[in-house]
Amino acid sequence: MTMMTSALTITSLIEHAGRYHAGTSIVSVESDGSVSRSTWGKVAADARRLSGALDRLGIARGARCATIAWNNRRHLELYFACPGGGRVIHTINPRLTPEHLCFILGQARDEVLFFDRTFLPLIGAIRARDNPVRHFVLMGPRDDEAALAVDGLLFYDELLAMGDPDRPWPEVDETDEASLCYTSGTTGRPKGVGYTHRSTVLHALGGNQPDGIGIAARDTVLPVVPMFHVNAWGAPYIAALAGAKLVLPGPKLDGASLVRLIDDEQVTVSLGVPTIWLGLLGALEATGSKAASMRRTIVGGSALPPSMARLFRERYGIELIHAWGMTETSPLGTVNRPLQKHLTLSVDERDALREGQGRPPWGVELRIVDETGRTLPADGATQGELQVRGHWIVARYDGAQESALTPDGWFATGDIATLDADGYMVIRDRAKDIIKSGGEWISTVELENIAVAHPSIHHAAAIGVRHPKWDERPVLIAVASPGSTPDESEIRDHYRDKVANWQIPDRVVFVDSLPLGATGKVMKNVLRERYGDVLMEKV
Repeated sequence: MTMMTSALTITSLIEHAGRYHAGTSIVSVESDGSVSRSTWGKVAADARRLSGALDRLGIARGARCATIAWNNRRHLELYFACPGGGRVIHTINPRLTPEHLCFILGQARDEVLFFDRTFLPLIGAIRARDNPVRHFVLMGPRDDEAALAVDGLLFYDELLAMGDPDRPWPEVDETDEASLCYTSGTTGRPKGVGYTHRSTVLHALGGNQPDGIGIAARDTVLPVVPMFHVNAWGAPYIAALAGAKLVLPGPKLDGASLVRLIDDEQVTVSLGVPTIWLGLLGALEATGSKAASMRRTIVGGSALPPSMARLFRERYGIELIHAWGMTETSPLGTVNRPLQKHLTLSVDERDALREGQGRPPWGVELRIVDETGRTLPADGATQGELQVRGHWIVARYDGAQESALTPDGWFATGDIATLDADGYMVIRDRAKDIIKSGGEWISTVELENIAVAHPSIHHAAAIGVRHPKWDERPVLIAVASPGSTPDESEIRDHYRDKVANWQIPDRVVFVDSLPLGATGKVMKNVLRERYGDVLMEKV
């Protein structure tokens, strides 16, 4: 062997940030709305302190440590303290029911649960049910009122005081599990996906290339995507690797709060789902802010409406970059960045290119297959089920004996997509969402993009509902823009010449709001349950 080798561990990321970017700021909005400030140097020291405190609590190596928390400084420290000490950080969606939470806690066998004070009532509901948690830790200083509510409650800041900031990290194997996330469970029981140190570091390296998320030490990064959603898309680990300033927004993700953070902290890069940026757009218009510092935002979770991307680019100079991924892919699977040959395209052609989810970074491979598993041509037109493999793709769900992969080693995503020769992928729909009417497919993504391009539509979701003749037909559930009163025929006419006549929604149902999950995705299963017979009622 002629070259040194070193394990790819999360410890290496925080040690790098703490050593070479010690003075770089970490800004944290706390649950009470106050703003605290730290640095990568202090985060590194506090992570070591907390790791030692977990030793003293008797939390063994390999144990799962759950969190129910917002994006804040203490949560960031846990991101490094748990895996750095040989344990597993298990971030949990706080908007699940107590029943689902206890199911997940039991499946994961979590021994300690860290939580923000916001969730104190939820902790009471969890304590009343069967669960394996031995220690509950409030993420803050001593709080006598909370101590009365939860017997034996521990306090984060007191745990830190028990630890040693100079404590050396224990050796961990790069193939050890470092973090655990659960799928949303919208189509069944949630499934756990365990990420290793190695997969996490490779995800950070592969995902942060110039044609990926592209975060640099000079950037100020605002991860609006929750830290309980697939590790905030890896942003905390990527920021440590790059040594970038982090702005953690806490619980208030409304447009006005985000505008203030962007302007006050001079945010340059952000990450979040489309519904977040819809809110930001309205706040920018209301406040007159131009968000002058921000250059780009990575958008995932659901399809990015082209009309919204154009507005941000033309009015504010902010590039909204489409990306795709899922819990099982850590999550980064593709990022929409142009190739050199695309620089000569017309404005309209480049806009059309931006509408897709982009191409995979090094470390990820894609293919599309038919119902028999036969690989389909990457011609940009043929649709098939998207499958993926790579360095940070799930191989087996937590606790499962069987493989999660096809016999030849690919993970089936459940997305219907096209793929071209350059690897550019376009999600046509989720397999469970795509509408099959009279044997023909109708893309809900396309119908939604057309709808929100109408100035009177603020937000929309297309669903397939039961039909006596065609099996399924499309219905649009829409939220009108403030001050607008569109009617059904106006919106249906808007589709003329944009899709084939048989693809136009049969009905447009106006509602005050759409049901959203914890990560900002529209809960189409709820809409299908609510409106599934809307056309049958007319028969």
